[in-house]
Amino acid sequence: MKVYADHAATTPMRERAKAAMIECLEGYGNPSSIHTAGRLAAMKLESARKEVAELLNCRPAEIYFTSGGTEADNWAIRAARYGAGRVVTSAFEHHAVLHTLEAMEREGTRKITRINPEPDGILDPEKVAAEADGTTNLVSVMAANNEIGALQPIAEISRAIKKSSRSLMVFHTDAVQAVGHVPVDVQKMGVDMLSLSAHKFGGPRGVGALYCRSGVTLDPFLFGGGQERGRRPGTENTAAIVAMAVAMREACENMTTAAEYTRRLRDKLVDRILEIPGANINGSMNNRLPGNINCRFDGVEGEAVVIMLDLAGVCVSAGSACTSGSGEPSHVLTAMGQTRRDAYGAIRITLAETNTEAEVEYIADQLAAIVKDLRRK
Repeated sequence: MKVYADHAATTPMRERAKAAMIECLEGYGNPSSIHTAGRLAAMKLESARKEVAELLNCRPAEIYFTSGGTEADNWAIRAARYGAGRVVTSAFEHHAVLHTLEAMEREGTRKITRINPEPDGILDPEKVAAEADGTTNLVSVMAANNEIGALQPIAEISRAIKKSSRSLMVFHTDAVQAVGHVPVDVQKMGVDMLSLSAHKFGGPRGVGALYCRSGVTLDPFLFGGGQERGRRPGTENTAAIVAMAVAMREACENMTTAAEYTRRLRDKLVDRILEIPGANINGSMNNRLPGNINCRFDGVEGEAVVIMLDLAGVCVSAGSACTSGSGEPSHVLTAMGQTRRDAYGAIRITLAETNTEAEVEYIADQLAAIVKDLRRK
């Protein structure tokens, strides 16, 4: 049996998104051109912008298209004009955020404060607020963790940091893992900037978006033409953007049903995993993405489990796809207080509504046999 259970790394394209992309590719107008072909492309581009804005509950003028979540994170952190103060973030952000901040720290342009989550992988809003003092101009906290699936209390963090009425403080969230899987409303969340990526919810790879609230000054991250209202030069990838909007609409419309089904599959697999001696689930089970399971097995290395599952036809990961092969234990798990040894043992299984109960049973059977076999060696 072949089973794909690594949806946090990327998802297969939705058929409607694929069809919309192919249809758009048959046109060849540059949306910046004023002739008929260009105007048609521009209409499709702006229609997609309105769609994304509606789904996030913001204005179309607050949406900027990017090449993906990594660019959106970099742009938000480096180019939003929020002053030269301190940045407060979590210690288990995606590396698109952490490495950007580390670079700025080395350059001497920012001082960074990193907050560890609680052992269950959830940040305490009051701890974030306590660090966001008068010297802080930017807070960046992810909406859902990419390894353990922990859903962060973004609205509560926003309220806590804004109690002090520091109007210059900007709040950014990396919502790459959240959009299309849990409700995301920038007004209810109280965020000033938000990053998303299409391939996490059934859209194409290489396209994403940045929401930037009106009133937050966003400088260009790149330089060239006048696309994206002069802030993101380069001819827009119209076909991919259109496909992203279609995929996002479908994911959001089917979210409740998909989440309920996926959660049932996940919980069934968790029950089977916990039957294996020495099995542990990492992170909160109450505040978690519907399809995410991050687990470890005492005395077993996660990478070995991933390789053997792959040989059995099952695709999972040993953490984030972005850090695969780094040789380092998960920074997410060590930030939660786990030892390096325990962190090395973790694997991430991420299910979706396309998985089946038979596949879950197969994964569980293979895991039990693989762990038993590895412990004998």
